[in-house]
Amino acid sequence: MAHWGVVEKSDLLNQLRIDRSADRPRGRRRGRLYVIAGLGLLLLGAGLWFGLGRGRPPVVQITVARAAGQGLGAGSVLDASGYVTARRQATVSAKITGKVTEVLIEEGMQVREGAVLARLDDTEARAQLGLARAQLSAARSQLAEVRAQLEQAERDYARQQALYDKRLVAPQSLDAALAQRDMVRARLGSTEEQIKVAQESLSVAQVQLDNTVIRAPFSGVVVAKSAQPGEMISPISAGGGFTRTGIGTIVDMDSLEIQVDVNESYINRVTPRQPVEATLNAYPDWRIPGEVIAIIPTADRSKATVKVRIALKQKDPRIVPDMGARVGFLDPKPAGGVPAPTVSGVLVPAEAVRTDGSNATVFVYADGKAERRSVTLGPDASGQRRVVSGLRDGERVVLAPPAGLKDGQVVKVAEGK
Repeated sequence: MAHWGVVEKSDLLNQLRIDRSADRPRGRRRGRLYVIAGLGLLLLGAGLWFGLGRGRPPVVQITVARAAGQGLGAGSVLDASGYVTARRQATVSAKITGKVTEVLIEEGMQVREGAVLARLDDTEARAQLGLARAQLSAARSQLAEVRAQLEQAERDYARQQALYDKRLVAPQSLDAALAQRDMVRARLGSTEEQIKVAQESLSVAQVQLDNTVIRAPFSGVVVAKSAQPGEMISPISAGGGFTRTGIGTIVDMDSLEIQVDVNESYINRVTPRQPVEATLNAYPDWRIPGEVIAIIPTADRSKATVKVRIALKQKDPRIVPDMGARVGFLDPKPAGGVPAPTVSGVLVPAEAVRTDGSNATVFVYADGKAERRSVTLGPDASGQRRVVSGLRDGERVVLAPPAGLKDGQVVKVAEGK
């Protein structure tokens, strides 16, 4: 009975054990499925991301290629850009330090040479002028008194001389009369010098009074008004930011010219009195005739350029200082009637051209795609690249094309371009 009971318990314990040998292959298979599914999802996401990225066209900026002679006339041997400048321009100030009491100018006003622009407080100057006039009047009254004394001394000396000749007076009396006459003569000379000093003082006081009136040094147009009544003004900077150094700025519009920077590699194409045609950036269709005034005999080392002054043969109120301008240097028609060779083509910004050794390419934008175009370059002009062949006037080119841009690839133009 006991043996049977022991066997029965062991059998019961064996029955209660869980056999996991059958579940191990199933768990391993399930783990492999999870790994495969995760890898699949990862590959699917990468594919979608790569596909969407490849499908999105790159955003580019474009510009229009323009003819090298556009707006500058035919026969241009060199183009350059610069600014309108005034050879005669002045910031008008006072000769003395004082408080502004009146300003008679406004921006845009035409003024004549000598016209009153402003006035300063002249209270002290008028007081000095009155004092100088009083001193001059006193000196002149003293002069009349001294002259009367001299006449009396001259008569006294003559009488003493007559009495001395008759031996009626001692020599001491004659000597005293002579000394009195000479003393009055000296006083007369001193008084006359005092009058000259008083006259000079009066002139200085008048100049000081005149300095309180600020006048235009030349005829021109007021382009800036710098002071208001009640402010202090000084010919030198003083008093920190509370003292002005000028009333306003006047520009002589008849002295306007254009200054351009020409690349030193092409300065040999420019000669004095060479005819030019200029266009203002504000009026690109208006051609202004001119000529070269001078080539400044110095070069800018940092920019490798030479400054050239251009005279404008046409005066117009639309031409104002600091306007941007482009200048085309025309063929000067050398002796023999053989014109100098001109360089045609179109101009594009330098960042639109890719160069690889002697090869140059641009991307032309047309029908939503970028077309790769091989071009031939000429000499630069006005900081731009000149394309002699391979590109036509009016075609749109891609600025700074991305490194991965390919021929025929769909691109999107940036907004506002």
